[in-house]
Amino acid sequence: MSDREVHDWQALTRLTGGQTFVVERVRLTGSGIAIEGAFSPPTLAGLPAEDQVFIAAFLRSHGSIKDMEQVFGVSYPTIKARLTRIAASLEFVETSPAPSRNAILDQLARGEISAEAAIAALEDRP
Repeated sequence: MSDREVHDWQALTRLTGGQTFVVERVRLTGSGIAIEGAFSPPTLAGLPAEDQVFIAAFLRSHGSIKDMEQVFGVSYPTIKARLTRIAASLEFVETSPAPSRNAILDQLARGEISAEAAIAALEDRP
């Protein structure tokens, strides 16, 4: 990201004041193609600028809390507390999606689950 893009993003973050927003137009640089619609910005974009900087520093340090202590001049518990606070504000992607209807029926056919468990699993699917 160029210095100009960072400045623009910081200005947008200040302008929105932490409120959620929707991007309605995206232009691909270099091609002149524009796409219109309602696009949600990435989850990390909703964080305050200082938390975005903190997360970027954490990634650049490859997750080393020891390095983060040196960069920010604070203690291990302070770094951990901030990471915990930021993590609590983020929605995480489901890493264990519900099994498909066919997978549930296959488990039932193989006798791996009971009919009651299969019915419950099918009812719990989104």
